[in-house]
Amino acid sequence: MAFRDSRDEVVMNRPTTRVVIVGGGTAGWITANAIAAEHRPDSPSGVQVVLVESPDIPTIGVGEGTWPSMRMTLQRIGLSEDRMIRACNASFKQGTRFRGWSGRDGDDGYIHPFSLPTDYATDNPATSWLASKVSVPFAHSVTPQATLIEGGLAPKQATTPQYAFAFNYGYHLDAGAFADLLRQHAVEGLGVVHIEGNVERIEAGPSGDLAAVLLSTGERIDGELFVDCTGQRALLIGQHYGVGFTSVKDVLFNDTALAVQVPYANPDDAIASATQATAETAGWIWDIGLQTRRGVGHVYSAAHADQSAAMAALERYVARTSPGVDFANLDVRTISFEPGYRQTFWFRNCVAVGLSAGFVEPLEASALALIEQSASAIATQLPRDRKVMDVVAKRFNAKLCYHWERIVEFLKLHYVVSERDDAYWRDHRTPASRCAGLNDKLTLWQQQPPWHDDAPRIDELFPSASYQYVLYGLGFRPADMVADQASVDRARERTRKLLYATHSKASQAARMLPTNRALLRQVAERTTGANCHG
Repeated sequence: MAFRDSRDEVVMNRPTTRVVIVGGGTAGWITANAIAAEHRPDSPSGVQVVLVESPDIPTIGVGEGTWPSMRMTLQRIGLSEDRMIRACNASFKQGTRFRGWSGRDGDDGYIHPFSLPTDYATDNPATSWLASKVSVPFAHSVTPQATLIEGGLAPKQATTPQYAFAFNYGYHLDAGAFADLLRQHAVEGLGVVHIEGNVERIEAGPSGDLAAVLLSTGERIDGELFVDCTGQRALLIGQHYGVGFTSVKDVLFNDTALAVQVPYANPDDAIASATQATAETAGWIWDIGLQTRRGVGHVYSAAHADQSAAMAALERYVARTSPGVDFANLDVRTISFEPGYRQTFWFRNCVAVGLSAGFVEPLEASALALIEQSASAIATQLPRDRKVMDVVAKRFNAKLCYHWERIVEFLKLHYVVSERDDAYWRDHRTPASRCAGLNDKLTLWQQQPPWHDDAPRIDELFPSASYQYVLYGLGFRPADMVADQASVDRARERTRKLLYATHSKASQAARMLPTNRALLRQVAERTTGANCHG
């Protein structure tokens, strides 16, 4: 019979009274806000949240696009939408517009909007759309949002309440300014303790759990739960604990990004309502419209292009889209990364969030969405003691592993269906570089279109509708779907009605909605309270 050491009992029953977040940036401050908002110090479940931030490490800030989930995140922490938009140079994002990805003749690109197809809960529109073989692009057939994106329109009117919408939306924002705003809100509004200093030593207790971090200032910061937000250094989860890293470079090849800020030629220039993603020979270029500038970057595979070739492609893009801008005077940052994620995200009393947990590429803006998911899970399931922590960690690891696998699979879909003939794109289509799960789905989708069983979790980052938008936007057409003439006629009639309804809604919305820039100007001109809790 095994006997438990009394010291183990003390450790397992130790209550969680202080959470120490090591590292700031977007990951650290979203996590701090989420925990502090859920467990205020004066509440029965209250804990003290301490964030330790190095004054010497700048925010990387590559990802400036969010998913619609950010609206709920900001609401939960009590931050005003108007305040965020003004402070972060933000604009409204309704999806992504892809250009040149399919490689097919006559490719005009396609749109992946945030809104689900009409009546998607009970009716799969792809079934009738495929059978009817209409020429109208899939997204334009099933949701009016695709037309609104093309017109640069906003997702709502100026009188619509904060965070409410006519069409689902997220944001484009300045990542550095966003981190600053989150810090201010956490410290001044939620009681988070902010300490600046470099971590010089990590102290572990007899059980192997983290006990404290010792700073260059001489301070010792102890706690019961530690959140590693130290970026790619992964100071706690990687360097201290040695938790392994799963590389996905054999599946998703991109490992380098060139990022630049491009001014508008005219203050009245239109602000795109979606991220622009343009395919290149060895990668792709993102283009994100903020209020006063655009964030542009070329993410590519260093195995398929050297930096000079990648830089030349970026310069050509800026010259084409901003002919009055002198590229030579712009500051281009080079960012290298290893695409992949941790084998374990929550180990003992240490949990990794943000780049310390993993990163692939900015396609479809999954990075910030995963930070939100992680922060929310920690906040809502914060373990009351060490014994409960093991159970929470097990669930957290299963959840994050699932999400990372699905992200890799979904991003790979963008490359596998393409017919571009460059070496980079051909290599993406080789069987050796594919995920087994995606191969199975592509086989199934020859028989039936994606639907709810293909993305069954309630917290899916990419619902099955996203697979449809990308799949059919890239030109995928199943070879095995066979229907008799009567079925085809019924499909055409259903599609005709859907097209009419979609067109009518788009026309009505276009008459009522302002442009993206017009709405942002109205937000800038009005005054609101600093916080909201609706």
